[in-house]
Amino acid sequence: MPGPPRHASVAAVALAASLALTACGGLDQRRQAAAEAATAFAVALRAGDGPAACALLAPGTTEELESEAEAPCATALPEEELPVPADPAVTVRRVDVHGRAARVVLADDTLFLASFDAGWRVTAAGCQPRRPDRPYDCRIKAG
Repeated sequence: MPGPPRHASVAAVALAASLALTACGGLDQRRQAAAEAATAFAVALRAGDGPAACALLAPGTTEELESEAEAPCATALPEEELPVPADPAVTVRRVDVHGRAARVVLADDTLFLASFDAGWRVTAAGCQPRRPDRPYDCRIKAG
């Protein structure tokens, strides 16, 4: 018994690939989503809203912060003295996305994020480059 025409199989594969790419989002969509999460985190910090800022942290970052501070995230986060945006309109200078990881450079801070099922979450904040050839030194990060 002959199988389905070859062009139908190719069309099915192309359709499946198209749906997979749409589900994952294009690069511009991922950049936008990472920038929005970083901006929301900065806005929460500026507002002094610890619970909202903590909700935007990656689980490992929250665990590390609470473990080091021996306090809940909402209490520990303000003690870290992260850079707070001077301007209520947070300025995003650059967004780099590589797979499920992102670096968002704001006017006042550099944040690293990871994509989770629930969206982009901050994995490191308060980050300053040590030297051009060295990694960043971050005030909070996952362990």
